[in-house]
Amino acid sequence: MRISMRITPRPAVALLSLTLAAAALAGCSEEAAGDKTATDAGGCKPADVKLVGQVRNESNPYEASWLAGGDAFAKSVGLTQERLTYGGDSTKQQEQISQILAKGDKCLVLNVLPNGDSDTAPIVKGADKAGAYLVTQWNKPADLKPADYKTWVSHITYNGVESGQQIGDALATAIGGSGGIIALQGVLDTAAAKDRFAGLQASLKKNPGVTLLDQQAANFSRAEALTVTKTLLTKHGDKVKAIWAANDDMALGALEALQQAGLSGKVAVAGIDAVPDAVKAVNDGTMTATVSSDGTWQGGIGLAIGFCVATGKLKVADIAAANRAFFAKQFLVTKANAADFSQPKTTASDFECGNVFNRVAGPLT
Repeated sequence: MRISMRITPRPAVALLSLTLAAAALAGCSEEAAGDKTATDAGGCKPADVKLVGQVRNESNPYEASWLAGGDAFAKSVGLTQERLTYGGDSTKQQEQISQILAKGDKCLVLNVLPNGDSDTAPIVKGADKAGAYLVTQWNKPADLKPADYKTWVSHITYNGVESGQQIGDALATAIGGSGGIIALQGVLDTAAAKDRFAGLQASLKKNPGVTLLDQQAANFSRAEALTVTKTLLTKHGDKVKAIWAANDDMALGALEALQQAGLSGKVAVAGIDAVPDAVKAVNDGTMTATVSSDGTWQGGIGLAIGFCVATGKLKVADIAAANRAFFAKQFLVTKANAADFSQPKTTASDFECGNVFNRVAGPLT
């Protein structure tokens, strides 16, 4: 994906402003009459496409930015996005998807964040049976693959092992390579949580002077992280030199707990997602590091990929295997480059059908 940025440091797109013109997908908006015999590409008129984005909740700034990105993409092609949130409730998520699929829309595009790995299979199977064009992000079992389905177009994620290790290493540096840390884990039945914690373990192996004092799930929630951090600070006292958090919302909850304990600036904290408050905290020096996960781009690109297939400009069979399930590019944000993370610009070509895979960093194997 071509983004205009100031790049000496490696920037992220924490709050990507998708000011996309309607021409952004002009090439995708023609009816593909010649594709009606294809089983893996649609012949939908753009006006007939129904766009749906689904995340856990809007209180998480990362997921709120995802929905905002979906709205902006939809507007660029003269449509609206139906926004669904399920509050981290797997049963509610499945019910929402089933209700959408039951309506029988033949030009349905879904951009979905499965609540956990185990939630992905029923979503995929339901969409495939209904002929809905599906893009999933973050969570899926390793043995469940888009290539085995007709209308599951792509699965997008980020290298959680890499990001988990990056922030672990940043914390190790911040505390001089020696001291105790606590870890705030995410929703345990998710690839993101599992991979990020594996990255922390790799960092601990690389930095033997750093000791993991304790770890506990706070489910990617700021409120839960506040409570858990208070408990762990009471338990471990001044042995805690750093806090590793599997996402920024939990890192921000940890910062609040430190403030209440009179420890602001005395304990290093790092998270993942590069949400605005976290980037500001890194720039201010109250947080050590974060890693971009660009929710706004994810909210737009998932719909764009599905839209291009639904309108016949992309055929699933022609999509490279490496683009069916892939890692997207991510960037480490530290004090050294946080000031440069101010709304990089997109161009109209970023979401054209020929460019939707421009941010692939590598295949998910």
